[in-house]
Amino acid sequence: MILTPESKKEIFTQYGGSATNTGEAESQIALFSHRITHLTGHLKTNRKDFNTQRSLLKLVGKRRKLLTHLIKVDVVRYREIIQKLGIRK
Repeated sequence: MILTPESKKEIFTQYGGSATNTGEAESQIALFSHRITHLTGHLKTNRKDFNTQRSLLKLVGKRRKLLTHLIKVDVVRYREIIQKLGIRK
């Protein structure tokens, strides 16, 4: 997984509003989702990579916590990010 600074800026611009808005919940959720999709693809070919499996579970937990926070703060933003990313919850 090569997540270059340019691709990070693109994700932050698309979901967070600007390239410097890295702390917003939507941008963090989008970044975690990008990493999760990459790790699931890696685990499909390397089933016994348990370190990657642990990293994937930690990322899913972090994303879930952020989604729970976002649903408590603003339901509309939560629904928008779920729809944009195609996350089922």
